Amino acid sequence: MMKYGKKKLAAVVLAFVISLSGMAWAIDLGDLIGVVGGGFIVSQVAGPLNDFINTVTFNKGAKVEGHTKVVPIVSLGSGTRIGAAQVAGPRGEAIQKTKAVAQLEVTFRDRLRTKILIPIDSENPVKQFKRVQGVGVSAIIDFRL
Repeated sequence: MMKYGKKKLAAVVLAFVISLSGMAWAIDLGDLIGVVGGGFIVSQVAGPLNDFINTVTFNKGAKVEGHTKVVPIVSLGSGTRIGAAQVAGPRGEAIQKTKAVAQLEVTFRDRLRTKILIPIDSENPVKQFKRVQGVGVSAIIDFRL
């Protein structure tokens, strides 16, 4: 019961902050809520974030022609992190299948750091997932706590 209360409180606080400033963010929740709780928060604000990103890109002349939605980003590596990304693709099954974006971070010789973003069909990439073909990441949402 206590964990559910923290998740709900975090979702309400995040929604309140978003409504005040109209900015888009990435969420680094660490051990506070974890991947499941972070995914819950992202799902609660996904619609308004998606609309915000689509409005900004339309106003800047960079509108996405296909379908978009906001999903959690799950980072694989050290620590527990959760964020959000807008994915885009043609209308249909591919976008509907996309449940999250897996982020792999790779460092080469301490000078080159690469973040690889993969649209996937599962919110739990630790368990098992498949890449969703035909879908790309069109925006990253960062939130600084």
